Amino acid sequence: MEKQLKSLEQNIRGKRNFDKPPLHLWQPPLSGDIDIRIAADGSWYHEGGRVERESLVRLFASILRREDDGEYYLVTPAEKWRIQVELHPLMVTDITVMEAKGSQALLQATLNTGKTVAIGEQHPLFLEPAMADIAVLTLEYGLSALFTRAAWYRLVDMTTEIEGKPAIISGDYVFKLLRD
Repeated sequence: MEKQLKSLEQNIRGKRNFDKPPLHLWQPPLSGDIDIRIAADGSWYHEGGRVERESLVRLFASILRREDDGEYYLVTPAEKWRIQVELHPLMVTDITVMEAKGSQALLQATLNTGKTVAIGEQHPLFLEPAMADIAVLTLEYGLSALFTRAAWYRLVDMTTEIEGKPAIISGDYVFKLLRD
């Protein structure tokens, strides 16, 4: 397993855009399963031991995608390894208010990988029933990010009332925080 991990790391270092790799272009055949698990709290484990190097977590998160079969894969141009994800692979750790064009406030989510994403039509929210309806952010490549408790509380503090229900407004995007 250590050989597979090193092979993945070598295949992606120095050969790609770390911010936005072209995962949609990479279609290698399945290389197999690798003993990597992402726990429900966003912690990464390899062969049962926690991955402590945040740079390695960020690196692997940048090549992670969920495919139509519902499975999660680490993908490079030459390799595709299936991993296990307990709930959602990423976490929203913070929310900030950005000024969009004009006077509309735009909300920006910071992920546990350091990446920032604008909340809106391209990256909408949904509620996770397995976690008492805490918000989850929809990301590219079939991924999602569950809000940490602190980020969830900050988001709730940003609600406004629409039709008698709490809602989040980010630019032109409106999301009601309660199920109908």
